[in-house]
This record gives sequence, C-alpha cells and structure tokens, in this order.
Amino acid sequence: MSADWKLFLPKSVTVLRQGYGLPDFRADTIAGLTVAVVALPLAMALAIASGAAPEVGLVTAVVAGLLISALGGSRFQIGGPTGAFVVIVYGVIARYGYDGLLMATLMAGGILVVAGLARVGTLIKYIPDPVTTGFTSGIAVIIMASQIKDILGLEAANVPAELIPKLEALWAVRDTLSLPALGLSSVCVAGILLLRRYMPRAPGFLIVTVLAAGLVALTQLPVETIGSRFGEMNARLPAPSLDFWRWENAVALLPSALTIALLAGVESLLSAVVGDQMTGRRHRSNVELVAQGVANIASATVGGLPATGAIARTATNIRSGARSPVAGMLHAVFLLLFMLLLAPVMKLVPMAALAAILVVVALNMAEAHRFRLILRTSHGDRAVLLATFGLTVLVDLTVAIEVGMVLAAFVFMHRMAGLASIEGQPPIIEGDAEDLHSEAGGRYAPNYGLPDDIGVLTFRGPLFFGSAGVVKDALDRIGTRKRIYVLRLEEVPLIDPTGAFAFGDLLKRLLDEGDEVLVVGAGHGVLRGLLQTTPKTVLKRVRFVRTFEAARRRVLNGSGGPDSETAGPPSGEPAARTTTG
Repeated sequence: MSADWKLFLPKSVTVLRQGYGLPDFRADTIAGLTVAVVALPLAMALAIASGAAPEVGLVTAVVAGLLISALGGSRFQIGGPTGAFVVIVYGVIARYGYDGLLMATLMAGGILVVAGLARVGTLIKYIPDPVTTGFTSGIAVIIMASQIKDILGLEAANVPAELIPKLEALWAVRDTLSLPALGLSSVCVAGILLLRRYMPRAPGFLIVTVLAAGLVALTQLPVETIGSRFGEMNARLPAPSLDFWRWENAVALLPSALTIALLAGVESLLSAVVGDQMTGRRHRSNVELVAQGVANIASATVGGLPATGAIARTATNIRSGARSPVAGMLHAVFLLLFMLLLAPVMKLVPMAALAAILVVVALNMAEAHRFRLILRTSHGDRAVLLATFGLTVLVDLTVAIEVGMVLAAFVFMHRMAGLASIEGQPPIIEGDAEDLHSEAGGRYAPNYGLPDDIGVLTFRGPLFFGSAGVVKDALDRIGTRKRIYVLRLEEVPLIDPTGAFAFGDLLKRLLDEGDEVLVVGAGHGVLRGLLQTTPKTVLKRVRFVRTFEAARRRVLNGSGGPDSETAGPPSGEPAARTTTG
C-alpha cells in the first residue's frame, strides 16, 4: 500500500493489525454499553426536536454510529445525531418535507466523501473560533426556543421554524400552559444538573428519563408522552431505499446539503481533536471525513437523520475505558438491542423529560464562557461573532456561516495587511493618515550609510492583495530620484500574484527612474512568484542578490562578477541576472 493511501486506512484496521485481545474487547464492551445508555434518550430527543419521529434518531445512531466507528480515522469517535443539526434539519423538513431532508443528507454524504478524498480535512481546522462559537451559540438558543412548547406543555399546532414567528405563535397559546408539564420538566432539568455535579459518571439522561416515565405511568400525570404524540414506535431497521430521490429538487437542496456537510465535517473533526487531547492519540482527518460521508449516505437510505461525531459521547466513551473503535461499534449494537426490546416501554417517556434533556444539551452547546471571552477581544472578532450568532438566530444557519466566513476573511486580511510595511513607515493599514511623507526627502527610508544617490526600501510582512498598496506607494516614500535602488525582501515571507504584479510594476518604475535595481534576500517562494509574473524584459535588467552586505559592496565598489553568494532563479523559471556585487 502506498504511503498516500495509508492516510485513508480506518483506525479499526490499524487496531486489529496491532493486536486485539480479550481484555481489549471486555473494556470496549463496557464502554460501548455505557455510551449506548447515554445515547438512547438523547437520540430520541434530538429526532423529535428536528421534527422527526423518535425511532428515526435511534436508527441514525445505530447505522451511522456503526459506520463512523468502523470506517473512521479516530479510535474513540462516537457518531450519531447531534444538536448542531437540529436547526438545519427542522428547516429543511419544514420547507421540503422529509424526503427533501433525506436528499440533502445523501448529497451531504457525497460531498464529505469527495472532501475527504481531496484532503480537505486539513483545511476545516482553519475555520476561526468566532464563527464556530457564533453559530453553535445561535443553535443553542434556537434549540432552547424549540423546547418551550414541551417545557410548558403548550397546545400549539404547526409552530413556525423561524424564531420570532415561533415565539409569537407560542405567546398566542400561553393560556394552554400545563403546570404538571412545567413542574416535571423543571424537576428533570434540576435532576440532570445535580447528577452531573455530584455523580458525573452516572448516566443522568437515562436515569431522569426512566424516573420520569415511571412517575407518569404510576400517577397518570396529565402530560404528553411519546406514545400519545407519535403512537406505537416502529422498532425495526428499514430496508435501504432511494425512493425519496427527486432530481428536480437537487439544485434547490444543494445549499442545505453543503451546510450539513460543513457542520458534519467541523463537528466530527472537533470531536476527534478532543479525543486526541484526552488520550494522546492522533486521528486521520481525511479518512474521518470519508467515514462521515459514507455514514450519512447510509443513514439517508434507511430514512435516518444527518450524523456526525458527538463530542460529549466521545468523551464518555474515553472515560469509560474504551480502547478501540470496537467500543463505538458495540455502542451501535447495544442501541439496536434497546430499540428492539424496549420499544413498548419507550412510548411512556414524557415529552417534558425529553425537552429537559435538550435544554441541558443547549446549555452545553452555548459555550457562554468562550462567547464572553471573544467579546473581550478585538473589534473584528466581536463583529464576526455577533454577526454569525445573530444571523443564525434570526435568519438562517447557511447565511450565518457564509457571512461569518466572509467577515472573518476580511478581518484576517486586515491584520495581514497591517503587517506589511516599508521601513520607517507606518503599516499599510494606517494608510488613511495625511500623506506628507513625500515632503520628508527620504527621511523615512534610511540608507544604512550609503550615498544619497542610493535608495533603499525595506519591505516587511506578506505582500498579498490586501497589502499591495504598500508596494504601489513605495516609490513615493523614497523622495528624490536615485541612481541605484536597493529593494530588501529578507522579511517578506510570502507573495501572491497580486503582490507580485504590483512589485513588477514597481520594478518598471524604478528602472525608468534610475540606472540599476537590486532585489535583496528574496526567499525561494517569493523569488518564484516574481519570476513567474514579471516580464522578461524587466527581469533582464534586475539583479537579484542574496544578502544586503553583498548589495552594499556592489553599489560602493561598482559592478563585479558573481561569487558564491549569487542567488539563482528556481529551475525551470526565466533566467534573471543575479549577482552579489
């Protein structure tokens, strides 16, 4: 197997090759059972919050969870439905129906497979924190808002998906408030939080769910249950089918599919990173994306929801002693057994208890501490955070991510442009100041002891499209006309085509002004960029020099033959005269 394809080898194969014994299987069985107990009520709650039947969440956790663990690039990843998808899933179902959601999930799976094979997994980690924190906090707000109906026991049909219309519709039926539902949900939330505080290893979600179901069954408490809302649960795995596919809807569903793919990719890789930090292991990001894609395709074919790696369940898996991906596969098997054997009991679970679970999930997702910390940072980061958060809550998650990434890109360009400067000058980002430098007679361009007819410009920072202005204005900063121009690039780490074209234009202007131009200290990447974009007629008249001392000797002593310090162009590039003086 080639070195490249080893990057796509599932961790399950790696573990089996390294040796897997009975002690490992025993540890993985205990961990898998523990995670299944945690995932059972959560999968149903997430499905209901997304606008689907509770058994759909279980089917998703079984099918997608099995494939994510079997084919993924992490030893400890646990996959299934997560809170991040609730908003987008609910919106897609409301607009296109459940068949539309299955189409979007299938398309998202295909996108993830292609992204993994194209090795995009290494790029997803560059999505900035203000964007991820903004949309996850926004999703948390929407999830909490979606549970108001069941928390309060309100009687409302066809509640809108959008936040403001949803709140208006719920306010209109405030008279239907159910005190038993409110009391039960409040007790459930308190119980989960107390168990988490004083018994962190206990499966709080399941304990509270079982106790709430028992209480309702024994006391006949007048609250809505899974059975009263959905009827009998369909406790079986559906046969794979593509009957939902409609070619005419594919284009309209593409934005939703892209959003699902992005969310699945981001959350799965974040979960894998958390697992690495807890265990000291390393995951394979691109094979993880491929596994997520295959799992979502399979989930769609059996009528399931979008799935991804779940951070909380992955952490539970690790804390429970998991040793390999077998624990994740066993978690799916245990969930299947629960679904087949406990379906008659699950219908007794009160909706208020499931709503309480989702309230706690939303509180965990909100990341209030991180949100507050980002608000204390720069104006740009605050703008990205608040814009992404506001658009997620009030408009649409897809729009929020698009706008957040664009704003983050502008903030990044602003900062990078601020690093680009000419020695003695303020950064280019300060360029709105009054332009009086040309009257300084070269005062801001030190010559390092060279004669007055030698002009030296020292560039610092990346020269890219955001900072090209510093190159275009360089000649004005020297002041009077010079006989020889020395352009120092030792502190320029990179140059893009826009910066290279601007630098080529500067070279033309300087050659028209003086007798000779020396370019000093250009690194290999910068030199290649200049040689690829600068006209040959200009390159023939420019001398590329390795060090400033070599340039100093040249301008002080006159032309000399090349020596060991001569910097030649990369192979295959246009030849340019090079010398060290």
